[in-house]
Amino acid sequence: MKKRKLNRIKAVLAEQDVTAVELAKALNKSNVSISRWCTNESQPSLESLFEIADYLKISVKELLVENR
Repeated sequence: MKKRKLNRIKAVLAEQDVTAVELAKALNKSNVSISRWCTNESQPSLESLFEIADYLKISVKELLVENR
């Protein structure tokens, strides 16, 4: 079964020139967790998505892949 891409965290970090390490420190999360979110190996909780969006000053919708 093909892994579904559900979030755009890695792309948004690149667009904003923010590293995964910086995000991990800002959210007090492990580098491994952020890496797994960026590769869509696992997904952040809704609360974490809102924390990411707040840190990056964007809408939560920008972190998600559209479901068309």
